[in-house]
Amino acid sequence: MRFVLLLLLFGINACINAQRNTDYTRVDNVALQIPDSSTRSTSGIARYILAHFSSETDKSRAIFIWVAKNIRYDIANMFIAKSYKDNKEIIDEVIRTRKGVCTHYAELFNAIAHKVGIKSYVIAGYTKQNGVVDKLPHSWCASMIDSKWYFFDPTWGAGYMMNKKYVKQINNAYFKTKPEELIKSHMPFDPLWQFLNYPLTNQEFYDGKVLDNKKKRFFNYPDTLRNYEQKSEIDKLISSNIRIEHNGVKNSLISDHLKYNKQEIEVLRNNSFIAKYNDAVSSYNEGINRLNRFIVYRNNRFTPQKSDNDIKQMIDASDYYLSHAQKMLKEIKSPDFQTAKAINQLNKSINEAMINLNEQKAFLDKYLKTGKSSRKALFR
Repeated sequence: MRFVLLLLLFGINACINAQRNTDYTRVDNVALQIPDSSTRSTSGIARYILAHFSSETDKSRAIFIWVAKNIRYDIANMFIAKSYKDNKEIIDEVIRTRKGVCTHYAELFNAIAHKVGIKSYVIAGYTKQNGVVDKLPHSWCASMIDSKWYFFDPTWGAGYMMNKKYVKQINNAYFKTKPEELIKSHMPFDPLWQFLNYPLTNQEFYDGKVLDNKKKRFFNYPDTLRNYEQKSEIDKLISSNIRIEHNGVKNSLISDHLKYNKQEIEVLRNNSFIAKYNDAVSSYNEGINRLNRFIVYRNNRFTPQKSDNDIKQMIDASDYYLSHAQKMLKEIKSPDFQTAKAINQLNKSINEAMINLNEQKAFLDKYLKTGKSSRKALFR
């Protein structure tokens, strides 16, 4: 009930104070005329937008107004946590049902933005309305428009709650909002996504201290973002958690987000372990197959005849695959008990194969150093 009340207060406040005077009528009219047949996928929506708009501002506006006008806020499920296997499942659901909560609005906006050539991210965080911090997390978007970062919140931009009902009313305050403006009400969990050189701590956000404090250490967010984008998914989560913890774990929303990130890190690590282990198994099997082919060929006294180079490539291929299998297993750091047990068994098999491989290598080396007229005697 308290959350509904906060939304109600926000809705009244937003309608009175937060509208912008910028005229988007032309873009809105065109964007809202998209044929229904083109709205069954993000690709269809993106194609229509690309065909009618060229500037990044117009394209972002077309996405914003279409999402805000066509997606209904799902009041019935606003307090229900749903799990999805990936972002695509979220997007497919909101496209199909035409309803959702903040995650659906943000993911849909973000997906279309990418398809019209706009660099964009979904931002996770929490919000403050009329000086009171909300009890639920929130999602919105950050997009680069004409080489500058702006924020888009299609959920808050689409309407507000009134007497437990959702009132659709476009609020342009949450379209192409500057970072220094949105930080007054939206706090990302990771301070990187504030896009500020002097990011706020969570305590400062609570206290309403939103002005730049240049006594702080300067934060070069463009360089940090570039570095972040080059990291693996695991390293992205690790670096994000470091920044979040450094910024102060002020509430349970931040704490829950940290826990979620840590769980994701473990999932990604386990998936990485499985991928490397399966790669090692596949390489081991191929190495054994190549080794067996060589042994059969040797048992047949190297007939039918092949060139010395071709024969050497047979044994080298086996060596390559078995060595690759060993390399993959070495890259699995701190595995769990069951994985460690499987790794040890596979390492044992690889070592046994390597002993056989080295014996075949020794024979081949002697064969290649022997004059061709005397080679047949080596098979006796």
